Amino acid sequence: MIERWSRDQVLALAPDTSSQKAAQGVGAPGKWSLRGVTDSVLFGECRGSGAKPYQASVDLTEPAYRCSCPSRKFPCKHALGLLLLWSADGVPVTDVVPPWVSEWLVQRADRAARSAAKIEAARDEAARALGEGSGSDGEGGSAGAGAGSARGGAGPGGRRAESVREGRVAAGLGELERWLADQVRQGLAAAADSDWDGLAKRLVDAQAPGVAGMVARLSHVRRQDDWPERLLEEYALINLLAVAYRRRAELPPSLAQTVMTRAGFPVTREEVLASPAVRDEWHVLGRRDEEQGRLTSRKVWLRGRSTGRAALVLSFAPQGQPLDASLVTGTAVDADLAFYPGSAPLRALVAARHAQPAPGGRPPGVSPEEALDEVAAALSEDPWTDSWPLVLREVVPGGDELGGLPLHPGGRDPWRLIAVSGGHPVTVAAEWTPNGLRPLTTWDDEETAVLL
Repeated sequence: MIERWSRDQVLALAPDTSSQKAAQGVGAPGKWSLRGVTDSVLFGECRGSGAKPYQASVDLTEPAYRCSCPSRKFPCKHALGLLLLWSADGVPVTDVVPPWVSEWLVQRADRAARSAAKIEAARDEAARALGEGSGSDGEGGSAGAGAGSARGGAGPGGRRAESVREGRVAAGLGELERWLADQVRQGLAAAADSDWDGLAKRLVDAQAPGVAGMVARLSHVRRQDDWPERLLEEYALINLLAVAYRRRAELPPSLAQTVMTRAGFPVTREEVLASPAVRDEWHVLGRRDEEQGRLTSRKVWLRGRSTGRAALVLSFAPQGQPLDASLVTGTAVDADLAFYPGSAPLRALVAARHAQPAPGGRPPGVSPEEALDEVAAALSEDPWTDSWPLVLREVVPGGDELGGLPLHPGGRDPWRLIAVSGGHPVTVAAEWTPNGLRPLTTWDDEETAVLL
């Protein structure tokens, strides 16, 4: 049986605040003419404005949601209301499900089987290609693939031909190096927002969107109190990326791949899923949504129970559209993760989920000193890392620090965390950033996840 989620965990799944309010309105037993829960699926029929009740069901193992209502929100208020009832122990346990639930589960199983078959076929094809690309001198094809498919094919004598796009990016980053040298020579105060905007547009034209994004964010740095120091740090990181791109042929394959990715060369979803996966029971530590122009991004942080490995599942959606809600903060999932290639692999895709439920509860943590060592190791592999998930154990939160580590000045006030701790040590999952920690989740004395 899946462990029941808390009210906070359920409401965090809502796509917006209006859905949270509406869910509480239908989260009363009297609204439901039928409700039940098995080991893995929750279902119910809720009276609506029509003659037929709305049929809502939730596959708790993923989770996945289905409802017959016309709402375009995902999950809808009926699925959320049913989950609220379940979290309050208001849904009876049963071994029998209605036919419409069985049909939905069969459809989901068929889709999962087809998806798994495609992933396995892609992995077999990648393995064959790697074997065919191996040279007789013992050098495998993985080094050549280290910078991704965008890097072009091999030329005469084994040298790889540079693609047209790579040449454009090289020219754009060459201009960027000269511009940065001028900025340092003239002084940090010389640049205006319009200069950064113009440079970012030229980098987009040079097909280097990753670097363009780094330049476009410089205007936000100027607004900080310690902006001279921060701006110089950002200039140094951008210049490091430009130099690394120019010298990418001399870099180890994994670092060359990181440089290409940071510059803006994509790695396709199919390529990632074709790579070997890592199976573990992954604790869902927390998530953070962020607006990026016309898109909203969602970062979901994971930590492997056995491997101790950190992972980031990233998703995007146009503003106003629902984001992926399949990973519930405070739970654990038995799953295969496929990681994007690079020198410090962090971003991953959920390649497959396994049926057996993984026990949730408090994840294992480390001391602040060990956490800093972990971040330092990640930065040594990928200097452009700007966030990393941590689980700190036995730390006492303060108004502006956590276990002696500063909190992010732009984050939420930590009063809820302080209230849960009551001045005593607690385990806290947090997102590390260069500007400080962002607390995500803590656990109370009963090991219930408290979202921060």
